[in-house]
Amino acid sequence: MFKFITHRPLWINILAGIILAVAIFSIFILSLDWLTHHGKSKTVPNVIGKKYEDAKNLLDKMGFEVEVQDSIYIDSLPPLSVLKQVPEGDAVVKVNREVYLTVNRSVPPLVPMTNLVGYSFRSAEMSLKNMGLRVGDTLYKPDFARNAVLEQLYNGNTIEPGTKIPMGSSITLVLGSGVGQSQLPVPNLIGMTYSDAKMVVESSGLNFFSVITDSDVKDTANAYIYWQNPARFGADSTLQRIRVGQTIDIKLSSQKPIRADSTIHLPQ
Repeated sequence: MFKFITHRPLWINILAGIILAVAIFSIFILSLDWLTHHGKSKTVPNVIGKKYEDAKNLLDKMGFEVEVQDSIYIDSLPPLSVLKQVPEGDAVVKVNREVYLTVNRSVPPLVPMTNLVGYSFRSAEMSLKNMGLRVGDTLYKPDFARNAVLEQLYNGNTIEPGTKIPMGSSITLVLGSGVGQSQLPVPNLIGMTYSDAKMVVESSGLNFFSVITDSDVKDTANAYIYWQNPARFGADSTLQRIRVGQTIDIKLSSQKPIRADSTIHLPQ
């Protein structure tokens, strides 16, 4: 099979190999201009802000390949609009160059809500911004912790930490307004259930601070208050007063105690 090679002198085979290699190399060099489109270039159009389909059609017509490199979500921009392109607009490149696009997602991703209770307003605002959320309304209620977050609401309801909501959603923050100047008599909570006392306290612009339950308590809402601080009456049996926004400490039991005001009656 290889007689036509082996019956010839070695130097002829070597020479033929060299000539063949030079010919192949020359053909390759001469074809580079055609293969690489040397001297042929186009200006990449600026498609930032355009709808993805419009941008793709424009780039296709101009001979560019299009590939979506990434997608992110910005709620202030139209869905599926082009946010970034590589190469940039007005760049001069060779024909058939691939253009990579970053587009705005049409559906916002879900993000887990964090716990903002206890944060200052500024810290809560920054935390929401970092998660792609925003501050909606700010409501105030009397509380000694001025401008601290007391509650976090989504669509009017309390939102628990870890709940997933669409990026760009607005969160309403309930903030403490600080201790007011007006004073009112300390309410007598002894003998009341926790749920009833909570309504009385909150309607007066007060709050519970420490809620301690006895070991026999199974249902906190229906447990009875048997101790409170400050008490309604002082050691000298005088009526004590409290400022709006201040707090009351209580202890709960499953047994209903006798209300202190059932035996003590003092003018207010």
